[in-house]
Order: sequence, then structure tokens, then C-alpha cells
Amino acid sequence: MAEITAKMVKQLRDKTGAGIMDCKRALAKAGGDIDQAELNLRKRGIDVARKKAGRKAQEGLIGAYVHPGSKLGVIVEVNCESDFVARTDDFQQLVHDIAMHVAATDPRFIRKEDVDNEVLEKEREVQRARALDAGKPEKIVDKIVEGRMKKFYEEVCLLEQPFVKDNASTVGELITQMVSKLGENILVSRMARFKVGEADA
Repeated sequence: MAEITAKMVKQLRDKTGAGIMDCKRALAKAGGDIDQAELNLRKRGIDVARKKAGRKAQEGLIGAYVHPGSKLGVIVEVNCESDFVARTDDFQQLVHDIAMHVAATDPRFIRKEDVDNEVLEKEREVQRARALDAGKPEKIVDKIVEGRMKKFYEEVCLLEQPFVKDNASTVGELITQMVSKLGENILVSRMARFKVGEADA
């Protein structure tokens, strides 16, 4: 059994934001392997997030980000369960990061479930036609379309997009990690992006 040192615990905490005891347990379970311990914590974070997903989140913050030059701005509403969590530095940083991400990537929807059926069907038709025009066999066209739809969701849905400050995680995974760390359900409920000269922002 590998010895779990304070340095290892700190390293894992810095990477994940998890509590000291959670880091110790994850390192012990992973035999001192920091990468495996991080993976275990992320999996556990997903479990924690699933359990909390049904809880009401009616507190939170309105966050704003204005890009240097003041030609582009974003307003987001991110909710949590308590005013106490809303006032923490971690939550405020999350809200700021999400607003900045929206400014950079211009998502059209928050989650996959928000995409209109009409938009989805149109995109599927386009991708199917592209695959057939490229001479792909009919029997694998559906698989190709599903793969391209995953890419489509990454382009248009906030929670599916790779996070601009760390593209190893999606925005959804970033929120899941924060749910695990803060112990409350967190969700993005609204967003608006404004660019000078775009009347339909």
C-alpha cells in the first residue's frame, strides 16, 4: 500500500477542488496513483450531481461579462440551492467563467433537451445528405449522422461545449465538479449574448 502524503493530497485537491478527506480516500483507493484518484473523484462527482439534480435551485447569481473593447457582452443566470453557496468565491468564479465562455463560443442553447425538434431534424437531413453525397454506404450512414450530431451538440449547446479555459472538460462537467465540491444542485437557467450591431442578440 502506497503511503499517502500531504503533498499528494494537496496536489489532488489543487486538481479537483475536492475536500481533504475525499482526496485521502480516493488516493488510498487508487493505491497512490493521482491520475486514477482524480478519475475516481470525477466519477463520484457525477454520482453526487445525479443525486442532487432533482433538488430545487432557486438561489444564485446573475453574472455579466463584457469583453475588452465593450463591443460584446453576456448576462447569465446560474442557480444554486442557498444564498450561502451563491456568495462563495467558488460559485462566483463559476458564474464568471460561464459568462466568459458564452462570450467566446456563442452557444444557441443551454442543454441538448432545449434544441427544437425542427432544428434537429433539419440538421439530421443535412448530415445524412452530406454522408450520401460523399458516397458512404447506406448501412453506415445512420452511424455517421449520429457521430456528426454529437459534434453539432458540442457546437450549439453550452453544457456540451469544451470549456474555453480547459478543453479537457465540458461546461457540463465543470458544473458537475462544482456540485460535488459545494454540495448543492447548480444549473444554468438563462443566458443572453449581445454584440454591438446585432439587433437580434
